[in-house]
Amino acid sequence: MCYVMGKDKSMAATVAPFLPSADYVAKCQWLTETEVDVYATEYRRTGFTGALQGYRVRRGSDPRSIAEMQTFSGRTLDVPSQFIAGKSDWGVYQTPGAADKMRQSACTRMVGFHLLDGAGHWVQQEQPESVSALLVQFLRDSAKA
Repeated sequence: MCYVMGKDKSMAATVAPFLPSADYVAKCQWLTETEVDVYATEYRRTGFTGALQGYRVRRGSDPRSIAEMQTFSGRTLDVPSQFIAGKSDWGVYQTPGAADKMRQSACTRMVGFHLLDGAGHWVQQEQPESVSALLVQFLRDSAKA
C-alpha cells in the first residue's frame, strides 16, 4: 500500500477515502471517551506544540535540531531491533522507501518487521496483546543470542 499526496490535496483529503466507517468508529474499544478527555485536557493545558516538534525538525525550521540529527546521519543501528506499526498508520508510508531502507541498511540486525492489521498510529493501544507478544518474543530471542 502506498499513498501519494497530490499538490492540490491536504493530508486529510488524501486519506479521507481510507477512513473507517462511522459504524467501525462507534464500535472502537481501544480508546475510551475518558482517555480522549485526558488527552484533550492536557492539550488544552499545555498546547499541541510538543506533538508537532518532530515535523518541524524534519522541515528544517530549527537549526539546532538539524545539527543534532546530522550527528547521526549515515550511522546504523547495530543491535538487534524490530519494528512494530499499524498497517493503517500513515507514517509507515509517508516517505516512500524509508521502511525498506530501515530494513535493508539502517538497522543492520533487524530481526522483525511487523505491520499489524486492524491498527493505525496508536498500535500499542489498538493491538496491545499483539504488540506485547511481539515484544516479549523479541526480548526472549535477544536474551538467547
